[in-house]
Amino acid sequence: ECSRKIQYRYLNYPIDEDKAFSAQTLRIFQFGHEIEDYAAKWLRDAGFDLRTEDKQGEQFGFSIADDQIKGHIDGVVCGGPVQMGYPALWENKSANEKKFQAFVRHGVAKANPTYATQIALYQTYMHLDEHPALFTVVNKNTSEVYYELVPYNRELAQMASDKAVYILTASKAGDILPRVAQSRDFFLCKFCEYRETCWKGE
Repeated sequence: ECSRKIQYRYLNYPIDEDKAFSAQTLRIFQFGHEIEDYAAKWLRDAGFDLRTEDKQGEQFGFSIADDQIKGHIDGVVCGGPVQMGYPALWENKSANEKKFQAFVRHGVAKANPTYATQIALYQTYMHLDEHPALFTVVNKNTSEVYYELVPYNRELAQMASDKAVYILTASKAGDILPRVAQSRDFFLCKFCEYRETCWKGE
């Protein structure tokens, strides 16, 4: 939500001393990567033609704006036993029980707009916008899997691309972008890794 936070990350500002990832958080990240491998295997076992690497064994990805905007996708579904459009972008996430149920009840667009934006951008720049993306979420508590076909949202992809250009342009001009809030006590600011840097002296 905060363009300044993204700008700080892009400019490699040091994070606050007390905001470094804990060992537990790093284990959560690692666990998420392992779950992705399982999810890919489950899809293949179900008869889907899922590709997760190119001929060189590298993850599929894109790079634009002189390598300043880039990303890697989880995979491409090229065929399978379900009547859906192929090829389709595949994006997988894992979540605890509470967040998993939010995806089940509301879908990705409402439950996690950041993920929805990620999907729209990947569909755009990987030229996989013709068919809905296959979005899967694995429940880390129960191993249940949520599946959703996400239609391409061109407007969302354009908004995110425009925002990226806005941040890059400001950064090159040396302009620090506005904050998302008027007070350091705003709930998003409380969890931001740049809180002290951003509000220093105010």
